[in-house]
Amino acid sequence: MAAKENQLNHLAIIMDGNGRWAKARKQPRFFGHQAGMENVERITLAANHLGIKVLTLYAFSTENWARPKAEVAYLMNLPVRFFDKFMPTLMANQVKVNVMGDLTQLPAKTRQVVERAMADTAANTGLVLNFAFNYGARKEIVGAVQTLARAVQAGRLAPEDIAEQDVGQALMTAKFGPYRNPDLLIRTSGEQRLSNFLLWQLAYAELAFSDKLWPDFDEQDLMEFVTNYQGRHRRFGKIDESDS
Repeated sequence: MAAKENQLNHLAIIMDGNGRWAKARKQPRFFGHQAGMENVERITLAANHLGIKVLTLYAFSTENWARPKAEVAYLMNLPVRFFDKFMPTLMANQVKVNVMGDLTQLPAKTRQVVERAMADTAANTGLVLNFAFNYGARKEIVGAVQTLARAVQAGRLAPEDIAEQDVGQALMTAKFGPYRNPDLLIRTSGEQRLSNFLLWQLAYAELAFSDKLWPDFDEQDLMEFVTNYQGRHRRFGKIDESDS
């Protein structure tokens, strides 16, 4: 049968390979992170042009604190440099910034910059550029469980009444409404694992993997993955009678 066309509303990307990209050029890892940051702008504008509603980028995980201190310090400064350089472009294209994760652990300057970026773009009506920064899916789920436990403790919710939608509403992506769950996940660099990223939300997402390192992943690659997604037949666990 012919494949059904799907509208891609929420795209999630694990941006992997900056360090290997730099190493291949005999440069320090910082060089790759800089190139990766610049690629965020290109892919964001391309996704916005394609009509994607939410673009979630895995920028810094809760596990990344274990990296060398100099590299962590550089990564903590990347949002400062990113928004200082690209905010005019984001504003011109009506991109709305969101940052999800535990922002309380971030250095004061980093936290202030991301909070200002969210405030400055709050009224924008285009694509939501959602950075997962100091984010880990297991920590997010634990937080959701704690929220529901407090509701039970306060008598607002009975344990037996807790449903999937309650868990979903307690997660960080709930604010995106009908676009809270990614339709498609892309991971670059050839690795094929989720790395503690959106474990609940990706339950029925289509998964795609690119051998390209993140700084080399370009607009044409994005278009090819989107086109492939639109041709997939998504059943969500159900049986389509036309398949039998």
